[in-house]
Amino acid sequence: MGNTLGLAPMGTLPRRSPRREEPLPNPGSFDELHRLCKDVFPAQMEGVKLVVNKVLSSHFQVSHTVHMSALGLPGYHLHAAYAGDWQLSPTETQQAKFLTWQFDGEYRGDDYTATLTLGNPDLIGESVIMVAHFLQSLTRRLVLGGELVYHRRPGEEGAILTLAGKYSAVHWVATLNVGSGGAHASYYHRANEQVQVGVEFEANTRLQDTTFSFGYHLTLPQANMVFRGLVDSNWCVGAVLEKKMPPLPVTLALGAFLNHWRNRFHCGFSITVG
Repeated sequence: MGNTLGLAPMGTLPRRSPRREEPLPNPGSFDELHRLCKDVFPAQMEGVKLVVNKVLSSHFQVSHTVHMSALGLPGYHLHAAYAGDWQLSPTETQQAKFLTWQFDGEYRGDDYTATLTLGNPDLIGESVIMVAHFLQSLTRRLVLGGELVYHRRPGEEGAILTLAGKYSAVHWVATLNVGSGGAHASYYHRANEQVQVGVEFEANTRLQDTTFSFGYHLTLPQANMVFRGLVDSNWCVGAVLEKKMPPLPVTLALGAFLNHWRNRFHCGFSITVG
């Protein structure tokens, strides 16, 4: 007896199951494109500031800020924000005066984000500022999108379009915004758990101004301290030292900035609770 080889009909051949692809991540908001690089740089500080943050619920939070400065008038700011499916941005008050009114609406899909902002709408005066953002994840590393800014007031109307893109690697992120108003490029690199660096390039066509900045971020976990520093093309150097005070929800910060070109120096101290 010999071996028999049986052939199955063409219609009964087994089919390979389709390869399951992982869904693309949400790209986040447009304002967060340069966030990693921005967080490396120290925030400008001058005078004495007290900030008290209070989370009232999972959707509502309030912030109180008291700022005493030698360069300007002392002021008090109340910041109240509600975050839900639709976010109504805060009304901000200073010295019991109403300053601005803004409405934010944001929708986040599985792989895209759309945002619409209306600032100071005045139906009687026919004036409004509208900002629209859209971001789309093309791959797990590449995000593309744009921003449209439209403003209207009596005798004036205009719009500015800006295109944006971000590429995220394992240890670095590169972001670029280009439009009629100028360009903004940033590069963020994480060397290790303690050291991060960032480079920013900004060009403003309206002001005919170009700025190049380098920042670094050092973390000392054993001492609960964070040190941020910067150097830019305007001959400015600055640094901020932050110290957390566990178990209390208090953060102390001390900063100093020196502009060699204008021969200006200022320093600041802040206390953040919450």
